[in-house]
Amino acid sequence: MLTGGEVAALVAAVVWAVLATFMCVALVKLIKLINETTKVVSELGERTPPLMDDVASTVERANTSLERVEEITANVQATSEDVSTVTALTRSVVTGPLVRVASLSYGVRRVLGQRRALAVVRGRRRRENR
Repeated sequence: MLTGGEVAALVAAVVWAVLATFMCVALVKLIKLINETTKVVSELGERTPPLMDDVASTVERANTSLERVEEITANVQATSEDVSTVTALTRSVVTGPLVRVASLSYGVRRVLGQRRALAVVRGRRRRENR
């Protein structure tokens, strides 16, 4: 029969064996995890340069488009200034004579109106004097 110390040693040995087995299983899983992580990082490293090339070409195309937009904006601004100048010139060329014609027609209408009023007054006086 086993003594108390031998039973304790046997229990300790069994616990130690179970613990060692658990640690081995955990260690094997950890190694698998590290291997998978290494594969993922390696694949990411392989995929990154083409992605960076694509990003660089996209940025270059965007810069080219922005330069074109700047040129278009400058052309639109120049055209807008030209239209403004032509509008101001047309206004000064057309408005001056139109104002003069309007003033002349106002003066003529006023004189004709006064002459008519004067003719009416003279006609009344003639009738009164007869």
